[in-house]
Amino acid sequence: MDSLLDKPQCNCGIFGIFSKTDDTAINTYYGLHSLQHRGQEAAGIISLYLQNDKPIFSVHKGMGLVSEVFAGKKLFEEKLKGFASIGHNRYSTFGASDSAKNIQPFFVTYRMGNLAVAHNGNLTNARKLRNELVNDGAIFQTTSDTEVILHLIARCKLNDQIEQIKEALKKIEGAYSLVILTNDKLIAARDPNGFRPLCIGKMNGSYIVTSETCALDINAAQYIRDVEPGEIIVIDKNTLEKDDIKSYYNNNLDSNTKTKHCIFEYIYFSRPDSRIFGSNVDKIRRKLGKVLAQKHPVADKDGDKVIVISVPDSSNTAAIGYENQLEKLGIPAKLEIGLIRSHYIGRTFILPGQKRREIGVRIKFNTVKGVLEGRTVVLVDDSIVRGTTSKQLVNLIKEANPKAIHIRISSPQILFPCYYGMDFPSREELIAYKMNSDINKIKEYLGVDSIEYMSIDELLEAMVDHDREHFCTACFSGDYPTSVDTTYSKEEYDDIP
Repeated sequence: MDSLLDKPQCNCGIFGIFSKTDDTAINTYYGLHSLQHRGQEAAGIISLYLQNDKPIFSVHKGMGLVSEVFAGKKLFEEKLKGFASIGHNRYSTFGASDSAKNIQPFFVTYRMGNLAVAHNGNLTNARKLRNELVNDGAIFQTTSDTEVILHLIARCKLNDQIEQIKEALKKIEGAYSLVILTNDKLIAARDPNGFRPLCIGKMNGSYIVTSETCALDINAAQYIRDVEPGEIIVIDKNTLEKDDIKSYYNNNLDSNTKTKHCIFEYIYFSRPDSRIFGSNVDKIRRKLGKVLAQKHPVADKDGDKVIVISVPDSSNTAAIGYENQLEKLGIPAKLEIGLIRSHYIGRTFILPGQKRREIGVRIKFNTVKGVLEGRTVVLVDDSIVRGTTSKQLVNLIKEANPKAIHIRISSPQILFPCYYGMDFPSREELIAYKMNSDINKIKEYLGVDSIEYMSIDELLEAMVDHDREHFCTACFSGDYPTSVDTTYSKEEYDDIP
């Protein structure tokens, strides 16, 4: 059903915890629940426990939402007991989405013991590495790029697991935030550009590593700091006893490596109550709305109040910032709830073929007609991908008989594919690309009085507390921070046999 929202799909969410107690799986479950927005296709948890002093991995995975995959109290009391756990929410940007084999965390048993990994991001050289490994005799069980990491570690000839991981990370390129579980350690790593968020927290002597701070909050854990770009951290029993996290740095860091956070984490992906890349998401989204209003204001032609509404829920905060700034500009405006979103649509909701177009977004949204009738409406949204859902929303709003409809987008036009963990449709399906970035053509297609996007400069202006050079804007600009083979389509790039 999320496809109805016509948004760039989230990548994945990861969580890891190391503790003195044997109930870490339940904390991982809560963490994954709070990261559900980062992936709704599948989820998995691997726990580590000792049986007669022998380290054992216990695993439970399944297709569906976290609450569906991990239903049942006995699962945590019996199967998943352990002093360390890692978990993963899946949205497939790489590998078949409907294959249970691709559900993470992945794990192997090799000469150094047990090894499990959960990955958020996309490896840009996975195809090349996989071919090399296969030619060298490796046998792959999945179509996921994450399995490449396992093979690189397991096949390394070095005799220290940390050194094996460091050696493997030297060979991979692209975006990765990782949690790795061994027989006695929780290890986390982040790519040198820091594309995806990853943070460290502490809870009653336990240590947590996770994608967003909202997964710390649900566990009443304290945020300590982010894992730095290119950093590898190690948490073990010594860490718990001495409160000392071991830290190493990726050997392929050099003076030319620049921090390039995914700017879409602030625009859309991350929860507004999270802190990522050193700033609160809510703060940045409000600023996006304010800059959007400064550069692209809307006023009612008769001097009446403009009604500002969001496309819930991801645009709510930007709409608040937009309305506040209009008022500061002296434009009468009022923030209203003009669209009601249903949160109770099951993943398997049936859309009969002949009814698909007719019912459209009505399954997900309805208008508050009394709010919109006879008013100039500004619909604030965070992004437009294909434009199909935006068109249906506009048609829905028109049924409420507004005076005018204006769309304001708190991001630039999406023109290029992402190779770092976001899942867009093919470039040819992007409305901005199809219409050659022609605002008038997009306006006519959507049937609105006006539509305006933020420019890349305006977007970066909203990144308060940050150096604007520290963000990846490739999906807007085509300026990729790392080497990618753009001769492949996005689908071909991700299609690992």
